[in-house]
Amino acid sequence: MMPPENTPIPVLVEETGISDATLYTWRKQARGEGLAVPGDGKNPEQWSSEDKFAVVLETASMNEAELAEYCRRKGLYVEQIEAWARSCREANATAMERAQAQNAQMKAAHKKIKGLERELQRKEKALSEAAALLVLQKKARAIWGDDEDA
Repeated sequence: MMPPENTPIPVLVEETGISDATLYTWRKQARGEGLAVPGDGKNPEQWSSEDKFAVVLETASMNEAELAEYCRRKGLYVEQIEAWARSCREANATAMERAQAQNAQMKAAHKKIKGLERELQRKEKALSEAAALLVLQKKARAIWGDDEDA
């Protein structure tokens, strides 16, 4: 169940006679404690991002000798852990950059909306003024008559 063997739970059930529910519970508890428990016989590159992140957290404070021992125990390579750590750092940087870009887009959209609202108000005022002039012109014609000669 644990690296480096990564024995699938059904195989462990056959080998040990322990129920699969118990093994799944133990795996869930180990994950709850922050341990990397990929299970199901997966290659380390196929592990979930959660398990990779757990390995990065476990190894963050280790020196080279401790990291090498950890890798031997788990069946990993130091380069894999370094790549996973780099991916974690890039993911956070990318999220921050995405948030900044999204904020900039929202500001630009808000500015555009305000400009369009101002233009709409200006056009509504012009339209109401034109309508008022037409009404006045119609009333003037009704009162003084239609003077087309002047």
